[in-house]
Amino acid sequence: MQLTNLLFTSVALKAPPVLFPKVKALNPNSPESLTLSQTLQSETLETLEWPSLCKQLSSFTSTTMGFSAAQKAKIPLGQTPEESHKLLDQTAAAAMMMMMDSPPLDFSGIEDVSGILNSAVSRQLLSISELCAIRRTLRAAKLLFENLKKLVNTGDCSETERYLPLLEILKHCNFQVELEHKIGFCIDCNLLIILDRASEDLEIIRSERKRNSGSLDSLLKGVSSQIFQAGAIDRPLITKRRSRMCVGIRASHRHLLPDGVILNVSGSGATYFMEPKEAIELNNMEVKLSNFEKAEEIAILSLLTSEIAESEIEIRYLLDRILEVDLAFARAAYAQWMNGVCPIITSQGCEAINFSEEEDYALSVDIDGIQHPLLLESSLRSSSDVITSNSGNSVHLGDRNGTMTSLSMLRGASDYPVPIDIKIKCGTRVVVISGPNTGGKTASMKTLGVASLMSKAGMFLPAKNRPRIPWFDLVLADIGDHQSLEQSLSTFSGHITRICNILEVASRESLVLIDEIGSGTDPSEGVALSTSILQYLKDRVNLAVVTTHYADLSLLKEKDSQFENAAMEFSLETLQPTYQVLWGSIGNSNALSIAKSIGFDLNIIERAQQWVEQLKPENQQERKGLLYQSLVEERNRLEAQARRAGSLHAEILDLYHEIQNEAEDLGGHETALRVKETQQVQQELKTAKSQLDFVIQEFENGLRIASADQFNSLIKKSESEIASIVEAHCPRDAYSVNDTDSKSYTPQIGEQVQVTGLGRKLATVVEAPEDDETVLVQHGQIKVRVKKSNIRSIASSKRNTETRYAPRLKRQVQQSKELQVLPEPKKGEDVSYGPLVQTSKNTVDLRGKRVEEASYHLEMAISASGPYSVLFVIHGMGTGAVKERALEILNNHPRIVKYEQESPMNYGCTVAYIK
Repeated sequence: MQLTNLLFTSVALKAPPVLFPKVKALNPNSPESLTLSQTLQSETLETLEWPSLCKQLSSFTSTTMGFSAAQKAKIPLGQTPEESHKLLDQTAAAAMMMMMDSPPLDFSGIEDVSGILNSAVSRQLLSISELCAIRRTLRAAKLLFENLKKLVNTGDCSETERYLPLLEILKHCNFQVELEHKIGFCIDCNLLIILDRASEDLEIIRSERKRNSGSLDSLLKGVSSQIFQAGAIDRPLITKRRSRMCVGIRASHRHLLPDGVILNVSGSGATYFMEPKEAIELNNMEVKLSNFEKAEEIAILSLLTSEIAESEIEIRYLLDRILEVDLAFARAAYAQWMNGVCPIITSQGCEAINFSEEEDYALSVDIDGIQHPLLLESSLRSSSDVITSNSGNSVHLGDRNGTMTSLSMLRGASDYPVPIDIKIKCGTRVVVISGPNTGGKTASMKTLGVASLMSKAGMFLPAKNRPRIPWFDLVLADIGDHQSLEQSLSTFSGHITRICNILEVASRESLVLIDEIGSGTDPSEGVALSTSILQYLKDRVNLAVVTTHYADLSLLKEKDSQFENAAMEFSLETLQPTYQVLWGSIGNSNALSIAKSIGFDLNIIERAQQWVEQLKPENQQERKGLLYQSLVEERNRLEAQARRAGSLHAEILDLYHEIQNEAEDLGGHETALRVKETQQVQQELKTAKSQLDFVIQEFENGLRIASADQFNSLIKKSESEIASIVEAHCPRDAYSVNDTDSKSYTPQIGEQVQVTGLGRKLATVVEAPEDDETVLVQHGQIKVRVKKSNIRSIASSKRNTETRYAPRLKRQVQQSKELQVLPEPKKGEDVSYGPLVQTSKNTVDLRGKRVEEASYHLEMAISASGPYSVLFVIHGMGTGAVKERALEILNNHPRIVKYEQESPMNYGCTVAYIK
């Protein structure tokens, strides 16, 4: 829909245009729409605290799979009305079965073997314990199905059909009986060993190994006894070293075992571990048979692993069905714990509902006395110490091991939480809930959202009678503050962005919940925008429920029957909310009454009541006269500033053109200088080379005629001449000065100097030395304050070019300051800031901007404001990031003398006084 269509109500109300995002016409089946829909649904589940409710359910599960799914809030939600009906039937069947006298179903043997299946599919060899886990799970699943059939057959024939939803879950499962028997035939799961009967080869190998081990043991016992009798060991010792059987013998008696092999030596070296010559062949056979046995065991494990991998799809399907059964019984136990009732889900509108003759009107949502499950938990926990064993209305609390305990339900023993009724007529598309703060508007709306999700998931509702509720494909909620400093979203921006996304994905079967619609901005624009959104929603969703403090939204019912009002009841006698919903009524915010009841100063309450009177339309004419007068004064002041700014602009342009002309010749000067320097370097190299050649030639001639005792003097002479040549041609620092000169040197603004702390790089002086002997210099884009002692002067010829424009720069800086700096008022003299009337020139509007963008605009507005002026900063009615950042800037800015926050004349606006 186009923006103009969305805002037709704004035009009718003569409100200013509201910037609202254009609603895209997304294809419901497109990837973009599906991704946005899933994201919003996930965020809604978090907002409605669905994960916390699922954690409540997890305590009633009997398997690790069910517990994990509930803890992670991954319990199934019906994607169609039929699926939700199926889940409710399963819950009802499980609840009836739990009321039977027979023992409960045993889930204790069920294990989560998903990780084992993943290993098998990835061709990793499964261990004996993992194979036994698969076997236990398959046996327990088969036994669970058989026990389920027994429980069904023991009931009355008339009730058998009620249990069919549970039987249907496991009816078509393959329990892999043959695979389970094969694992049991090959492995003893009590001892965790592979049995001899697993294969013929394994049985032969183990039999042969047993015979060989017996012979080897007999031989070593005889040898060890002989060694002991010969006094070569304190006691007979037979052990294994390096996978071979051997005997212990003292090192001094190793001759008793001729041709024996030493396999190891004790730490002290006194004892040798030797393999007798007669045992070598038997040990060789033992090692060979042991390797054969391990290879055969690996082959058996590999065979079983491959069969499990081939059956992976059937086993996973079986695990999913067992999880479905576990969750069905968990939902049933949860329903009995909170005394829940099965809801009636309608999916074809009011036409599918049969109404009695006594009813004057039909209800699409009809729920009596519902309590929020999360609030109900504390009430039930407080009554859990009352245990009954003979009550016919006992409930069953499930634990992780599948056992059940009986607990009598004491609903009504506590007044908390307060049950509420939800009554919405057929044909109503938008419900507007108004009422006081802390009155329960948001909690009531959340209860409706949670009830919709519970019915979709096949869960009973903690209500009375037989609740009726439509099936919603999506439950979309905008509840709470979506302010985000990380994403630079203010309260209003986060609120309106989420609503825009909801409008894109909502369908004719969706439920939309919006808390405090249109809040966080100017009230007039908020009402206009909220009206347009609700008019848009009424034709595009099944039901929309919104809360508001805008009384104008309650008037929509008078013009359109698709709107309905509701109010939260407030007791004027006790000045306390009753938390009851009054359907068809309009509620007041009662903000002043609530403030009075909690002990606010009566003077503040009285002043607030006066402001309420001042804001009435008949008191606005006086404000218009003040506004016109201030506009004339503001125009005259701005014209004078414009003339002064124009003069300064002309001088700046002249300076710019002069510098530009000089800059155009810099390229040619640089090229000529490089050529000249290159020629000088080449000439010096040539001179130095010729001088060195001459010294070398003289040295060689002297060597021919000099005697041995003259060599040292000849070498020293040559070295001295070479050092003189090198020193003559070494580059000198063109910018160096004496340390004594630097102490008396005082740099000037615009002068180019050397800074020792920057690696003796050149920098330009920006400010003259201060009293603390520091100077502000600039190198490139970097400005830094350094000590005066770290600054060195350079030759005046190098400085002339850089300082040529210093006087002119000083003059331009002085002239620019004249626009901002005026004489300070004398002490005691009043400062006039002009009329405190808002105009377009002295106003900066930050609404709808991100935090960073709003900060930039506010800083620019303060800098552009003239001396002794006022600035109106519009940040909106919210208490979000933009307002907080604006007040922080005003509080810390050096030009801000003071500021006044919102007043009856300037709601959502702060007035700043600039010096």
